[in-house]
Amino acid sequence: MIVSERATDRHPAPIEVHPLTLERFGDLDEVFRSGDPRTCWCMFFRVRARDSAGWDPAANRAGLKEATRRSDAGAGPVPGLVGYVDGRPVGWVSLGPREDYERLAFSKVLHPIDDRPVWSIVCFVVQRAHRGKGLAAALLQAAIDFARHSGATTLESYPIHESRGKLAAATVYPGTQAMFERAGFRVVDLRQFNASTPLRPIVRLELNS
Repeated sequence: MIVSERATDRHPAPIEVHPLTLERFGDLDEVFRSGDPRTCWCMFFRVRARDSAGWDPAANRAGLKEATRRSDAGAGPVPGLVGYVDGRPVGWVSLGPREDYERLAFSKVLHPIDDRPVWSIVCFVVQRAHRGKGLAAALLQAAIDFARHSGATTLESYPIHESRGKLAAATVYPGTQAMFERAGFRVVDLRQFNASTPLRPIVRLELNS
């Protein structure tokens, strides 16, 4: 099932976005082949710090694959969406019910605002050759469409605060505040670990409005 097929102003080729399945799991090897994703395999938010595998890449990959296996069996939500350009996998966005991301429940900065049932978007990956072309924004729109289609009523995320300016790609994996605001999200809270740490916005989009 294609969740989204669109072009952007900076990337005229159509971008196809599909839910991750075991059949497509090998495509993530190509998306994650370099940089931090090949180490964490998007497991950072799925486990508490005390339960992490020491960021062993093989263990993290196995963890995400098991989540995908449960999803394929109808025993859990889809772990995320894979983006393709010209049939090649080039991007990833991780989203799902907030309770699937155990670290959020115990985080001192990103703990839940309330008990409302929300879906969370926690991570974007775009291959280096395709960055700066609007793919992250296209993946975000696909995530919005997918969450709405899946019955979510509120979508939440934790982007980089606008005050931090331009940062290294490894730092902006949550996406930027501006990107989310352009997609209609609004800031509902600002968090800070202490006075010397950066602000972290929590943004929400109501999907039934």
